[in-house]
Amino acid sequence: MTRRLISASALASILLVGLPASSAFALDEAERLWLVGERAFADGLYPIARRALERFVVEYPSDTRMSSAMLLLGRSRLALGDADSALEAFRRLRPLATLPAEQLEGRFWEAEALYRVKQFAAARAAYDDVIKKDAASPLASEALYGLGLCELELRRPELAIKAFRDLLAAWPEHTQAPSATFYLAQTLFELKRYAEALPLLTGFATKYPKHKLVPDAQYVLGSTRVAMGERDAGVADLKAFVAAYPSHVMAGAARQTITGTVAKSGTRAQQQSEYKELMQSSRTAESLYDAGAIAGRTGQLKDQQVAWARLRKEFPSHPLAHKAALELAKTSFNSKKWADAAAQAKSAAASSEEAVKAEALLLEGESELKLSRFKEAAKSFEAVGGVKNLGAGDRYRALAGLGLAREQLGELRAALTAYDSVASKCPDATLRNWARDRAAAVRQQLPKSGVGTEKRS
Repeated sequence: MTRRLISASALASILLVGLPASSAFALDEAERLWLVGERAFADGLYPIARRALERFVVEYPSDTRMSSAMLLLGRSRLALGDADSALEAFRRLRPLATLPAEQLEGRFWEAEALYRVKQFAAARAAYDDVIKKDAASPLASEALYGLGLCELELRRPELAIKAFRDLLAAWPEHTQAPSATFYLAQTLFELKRYAEALPLLTGFATKYPKHKLVPDAQYVLGSTRVAMGERDAGVADLKAFVAAYPSHVMAGAARQTITGTVAKSGTRAQQQSEYKELMQSSRTAESLYDAGAIAGRTGQLKDQQVAWARLRKEFPSHPLAHKAALELAKTSFNSKKWADAAAQAKSAAASSEEAVKAEALLLEGESELKLSRFKEAAKSFEAVGGVKNLGAGDRYRALAGLGLAREQLGELRAALTAYDSVASKCPDATLRNWARDRAAAVRQQLPKSGVGTEKRS
């Protein structure tokens, strides 16, 4: 059994905290608190350091070590994730710090705290102060990295690129060099400067094999090669990324790029090979969905149906199963297979994704109209209104369908209400004019007294 050892100075810090001031061996109280705070901070015992230093700065405000205590207090708070109170300590340090080195260090840590509280413009100014005051200081390289991150947050990519390049040119072996390299490459990729990004990414995993950004660099490398037209190499990189990091936040985007690239630009043999590979792989929901997507894009509709039927059977509650059902419903609707379209759309409407649910309900309602099942159509269109964050286009498309269903059921006033809403508020001029015509036609069917001609459903 292994045990965690603590250093002699850490043990001394703990003992000193509990040492009564009245002890024959007790240090002067100010000295005791300072020694505990300083040693605990050095050993990474930040809660102990914070408690001791907070007492020190309150009880001994005139002590000559006040500026040093305030600096260590701020850094202890920052290490504990309390950036707001750390920032307060660094600001109190400003008038206390008299030595240039202490002023510089205080300004740097103030910048770090400002970055943590997302005051990026103020953090950028503080980092810039550190660099301008002493570009040869060990803190200048850290400040330059922080400056680059701030420029990214402030959406100034060109300035971020300059900061990261300056850091890598002056301090190529810096501890932040891997992160600076990645963010530089990612920024260049986002600006579509692929030729500049590529050499930074190709050697990243080899140069920094244990760095936490290796997966991200692999993803951007594959995406860069695909964007440059090196499709086979890019797809291979992205496949390796997905295989190694299937749960990564960008794994889904990588799969979409692979599927889209093979379907659009791959040879027939590559497309068929990719389809078979996906169908015979670990049979995840993602692999089955991608197999169907490739088959669909290449016109192999039977293969698409096979892949997505298996997806819906093996993973019936997966979001991709609902998405596949919606795509199958669209295909059936376009082929005038109304019953199939209605059934598929009904399955898709069980999705928890609001956009998929809304589109599925609309398609279900329109399919039911084609089948002259007007009660079912009305229920589908009414359900669209319960979808959150519904777009105006979908809202009025549903109202138009609801008007038709109500009209066919003989519920003329309900139909007229729906048509009038579309005619007066719909942003689509074509649908608005259509609804106006339908409303006029319904009014012609109503008796002048407006009483008693509607059918009961």
